[in-house]
Amino acid sequence: MERPDVDEPVFPISAAAELADMHAQTLRQYDRLGLVVPRRRAGGGRRYSLRDVATLRQIQRMSQDEGINLEGIKRILALQMKVDRLEADVERLRHRADPGARVFTSGPSGKVVIVERGQRVSRDEGRSLILWRERRQP
Repeated sequence: MERPDVDEPVFPISAAAELADMHAQTLRQYDRLGLVVPRRRAGGGRRYSLRDVATLRQIQRMSQDEGINLEGIKRILALQMKVDRLEADVERLRHRADPGARVFTSGPSGKVVIVERGQRVSRDEGRSLILWRERRQP
């Protein structure tokens, strides 16, 4: 059996509101505030994914149970997305390079890039260079 794609926008606003145990108008407000931005169909109808529904539940918990205002929730969600991206970058870098010595640089966009052994980095590509040697635990 195939695992469902949690990012596939399949739920109309009424179904997403029911799954998140919220009123559809609340989802519209969250969309306006940028907390959960569903994808739009050709006709303009909102479509929510399973990940969106989980985020809606998280927003509701933070708002009702923890008393965090919507601006605080927006900041928490943005920081969590940033942490998730950084953790994914670390995992990608950890599994790609030679574990004995890794060389990284930051690209123009600030994204971390692996420099393969024996290659040079153009001035435009790298702003700083870091050599990382993994310590072995005794």
